[in-house]
Amino acid sequence: MVEMNKKDNALQAIKFALFSASAGIIQVVSFTILNELVLPNIHIENEKIMNILSAEYGVCYLIALTLSVLWNFTFNRKFTFKSATNVPVAMLKIFGFYCVFTPISTIIGETVMSHTSWEFAEYIVLVCTMMTNMITEFLFCRFVVYKDSMNTNDLAKKEKENASK
Repeated sequence: MVEMNKKDNALQAIKFALFSASAGIIQVVSFTILNELVLPNIHIENEKIMNILSAEYGVCYLIALTLSVLWNFTFNRKFTFKSATNVPVAMLKIFGFYCVFTPISTIIGETVMSHTSWEFAEYIVLVCTMMTNMITEFLFCRFVVYKDSMNTNDLAKKEKENASK
């Protein structure tokens, strides 16, 4: 594992939080567009597809989550963890994380939504899920995905070179 001091660790966590916030904006905007504009207005003759789309929270959440994960992965790999690791391998590890996180968070979200009549409850559930996602994904990336490859990309090498001058 790459040794980092307290300042480097704090900076890494801040960068991850900022990129996660930008991914969060993507997730909230895409969720809102799907939830408010797209899915309520879709009418498909195929009964099976309509049954899938009738679970509106889950469909909106899954599409929005996918968009934010792609954004977050791309920027955090390059700028937060500065990793030169094999992209498909890193992506597979993140995919594994989401194979666990997504069903759990979708089921919890659908369960909460089926037992509440609060106005805007889907957005409260979404924000709570996003916060949990940010914390657990940071820990997973830091200690599993990029554990042995932090600060190995060209950006990190240039920074190290400039610091030694």
